Amino acid sequence: MDFRANVKFISTASSISDVFRMFTIQMAKPINHALINPFSVEVSRVPSIPGEGKPRRNAVSPDKLISFPPGATTLYENFLHGIRESGGGNFLGHRQVIKGFVGPYVWETYVEVQQRVENFGSGLIKQGLKPKDILGFFSKNNPECVIGELAGYQYNFISVPIYDALGVEAVKYVINQTKMKYCLATPSRARILLSVRKDLPTLKTIIVLSDDFEQELIDYAARIGVKVINFLVVERDGATQPVEAINPSPRDIAAICYTSGATGAPKGVVLTHMNFMSVVGSIHFLAERGKTVNITRDDVHMSYLSLAHVFERMNEAVIVYNGGAIGFYQGDMPKLLDDIAELKPTIFVSIPRMLNRICDKILASVNVKGGITRWMFNVAFNTKKVGLAKGDVSHRMWDRVLYGPIRAKLGGRVRIILSGSAPISSDVKDFLRICFSADVYEGYGQTENTCALTMTLCGDTSSGHVGPPQLCTEIKLVDVPEMNYTSNDEPYPRGEICVRGRALFKEYYKDPVKTAEVIDEGGWYHTGDVGMWDEVGRLIVVDRIRDFFKLSQGEYISPEKIEQVYEKHELVAQAFVHGDSLQAFLVAVIIPNRNALLQWARDYDGLCDYNYEFLCVHPQVKKYLLLTLIQFGKDNDLKGFENVKNIHLSSEQFSLQNDLLTPTLKLKRYRVKTKYQREIEAMYAEVS
Repeated sequence: MDFRANVKFISTASSISDVFRMFTIQMAKPINHALINPFSVEVSRVPSIPGEGKPRRNAVSPDKLISFPPGATTLYENFLHGIRESGGGNFLGHRQVIKGFVGPYVWETYVEVQQRVENFGSGLIKQGLKPKDILGFFSKNNPECVIGELAGYQYNFISVPIYDALGVEAVKYVINQTKMKYCLATPSRARILLSVRKDLPTLKTIIVLSDDFEQELIDYAARIGVKVINFLVVERDGATQPVEAINPSPRDIAAICYTSGATGAPKGVVLTHMNFMSVVGSIHFLAERGKTVNITRDDVHMSYLSLAHVFERMNEAVIVYNGGAIGFYQGDMPKLLDDIAELKPTIFVSIPRMLNRICDKILASVNVKGGITRWMFNVAFNTKKVGLAKGDVSHRMWDRVLYGPIRAKLGGRVRIILSGSAPISSDVKDFLRICFSADVYEGYGQTENTCALTMTLCGDTSSGHVGPPQLCTEIKLVDVPEMNYTSNDEPYPRGEICVRGRALFKEYYKDPVKTAEVIDEGGWYHTGDVGMWDEVGRLIVVDRIRDFFKLSQGEYISPEKIEQVYEKHELVAQAFVHGDSLQAFLVAVIIPNRNALLQWARDYDGLCDYNYEFLCVHPQVKKYLLLTLIQFGKDNDLKGFENVKNIHLSSEQFSLQNDLLTPTLKLKRYRVKTKYQREIEAMYAEVS
């Protein structure tokens, strides 16, 4: 949920948006040095095609697409480059837990990890793996996972990461489709695999990423036909008479990353070494030209976003190329901020939902202190907000006097914040820039283009866009006439975002039909998102095609757009908007914000003594919230047919645990609809 409406900031402002309006000096649209030249340009030699705009490329490299960075064409060579850049410095760090006490970070250097990678890769060959065989990963992020992946890159195995929150059926699907024989897993996940062994006919070896398991696990596995072996045993065996590696080529498959499966079974996105390295090359060349921050051996990255997602894998590839360090969280999200305080990262990569929560906590803390603290925060915020218009994220006095304790929440050294996976509010980006004095970037992409379609650039502190194309991709917009998006739209062309280039995936694994559905004859991948170019060639994502539907009166609806509006209201934590082609209106399942609802009830006669769960089923609460959201929708430019006519309130959050969210925290629309089918039918019946 957008953090802006969660906390009443000052007596006359109900949200951060109000604070911006009250304190920001009104001025013409700011133009800073980053906006003097266009961000992207049309590929002039391509003829115009009716029904679509011309392809555009990043203005830094208009004549060719980047394939590789200097000195590395595969992820194995990427590691070798990082070893040279590191100067023997730290690489992988983790916190040791001894008798229940968590210690400081313990580090292994690049050179030390290189030897472990060679030993483990050699040990896998001795276990029976061959080049281009599948190697599964079923684990939370830890050093052994990275060592296993690097061994795969060196010995030309194909990594297949498995989301730890996908659910057992999806796990079985991935293993069976890839005919996986070997899988690295933590002890708890090894037990999950063994519990469904009868449904996994190809699985024969589980390599456990810890020595914290009993002989009983090995014996049980042996009885059902699976070999369980310790990671360190494989590593030690590989060090004895090591087997020489057969290194991959750029076009060899590096990984099969499965989409999270918002609808239907997950799809295996086949990504080559060149796909990954083209993105590393793009970031490198942008940094050389001052368009993004240069990452060095002195940088430290916190690894907590799942390595099963290409976003984190890509981030770590960039860190490795530059010889930076990677510290891992303990594997427990409630302890993440404690790990961050200990690690003191310089780079913080996250998703909007977590960044929103961080902003929530900062605002809540300021609001509780009140008085002079709140006044100083307002003055400092206003001053730095004006500076953002000039591209400045720092202020000599306020950064020292006020924002030091706030920066300490992320360790005190963060200079780069990158948000990806989902859209982030412009206000949140500005809030982060002001409070953490950091460069805040937003990336846009999908698994199918190695998460690298566009990225905002250094010095551009304007918001509302996702930047120009990466140097390894080109983008064109194709008309969507049924939604009234065309290349002839004024003032700016609009259409479905289509991408082609070095980062584009090879295919969906063993699924030529679905591959052909999204990649056309010209090699363009159709993302299903609708975009618009602004006046300087930056991309703005404005809508979604694949999740839209038509109401009975012929109006097309984008439910995500409506959900994003409702979730800005302080009383709403989550929203699911549903429409039926046989109905003329929309309904919604609303998860109220617990704290905000309880606060509202305390001020509402007759409801002050009820708990959250009871308020969610109280008809008076439902009636009030429905009328409130209808008015809120009108105030936020929702058309009449876009506003819901009925709602159902639930106290159960959409989450990974109840399988209503994907691991990237997107709604599993089909599963939510199935869960609330009875309530949906009742909502329609009530209105009818």
